[in-house]
Amino acid sequence: MTSRRRIFPGLALLTVMALSLPACTSGPVVGSFATAGVAVAQERSAGNAVDDSVTTFTINERLLHYHVDLFQAVGVEVYEGRVLLTGSVPEPDDRIEAVRIAWMANGVTEVLNEIQVTDRGGLADYARDTWVTTQLRSKLLLDKDVRAINFNVETVNGVVYLIGIAQDQAELERVTNHARTITNVVKVVSHARLKDDPVN
Repeated sequence: MTSRRRIFPGLALLTVMALSLPACTSGPVVGSFATAGVAVAQERSAGNAVDDSVTTFTINERLLHYHVDLFQAVGVEVYEGRVLLTGSVPEPDDRIEAVRIAWMANGVTEVLNEIQVTDRGGLADYARDTWVTTQLRSKLLLDKDVRAINFNVETVNGVVYLIGIAQDQAELERVTNHARTITNVVKVVSHARLKDDPVN
């Protein structure tokens, strides 16, 4: 469920047009079947994966309808109803509005607000963040002691955010240690829960 964070103006306009088409309402349904197939290998159930996919779509759509700039600036990751918001916005009110919109979606049990209020976030920062995320995902995939499919990763201004399910504390530490070894990473923030943790 990779978010569409920081879509630049031309692509954003195309997205607005696509979401305006009536046929677009089938989008979450089609995506849900694909998500269910992937979920077989995940710790979360197929039903939860489908629900998360629909919730992600709903929040992104509402961010877009509220204002294209907010849609571009905010990244959305949903795992078991827990919504992780990332990105960077210029005003504190934008951060508050994104949280309000996220809570409006059905099935949301928690909103983790990691949106930064800063003027940073240009093309150079985005390129570095994308490189960091790609490097970390590659490291997780190559580590036989990590079930990479259970983790979602976002990077904003050098801060790596994790959400998902770790088999145990040792696996979670391996994931965070992989992140810390990557150039340009300034901090790692984990919202991943352990497999044995109770689910609210």
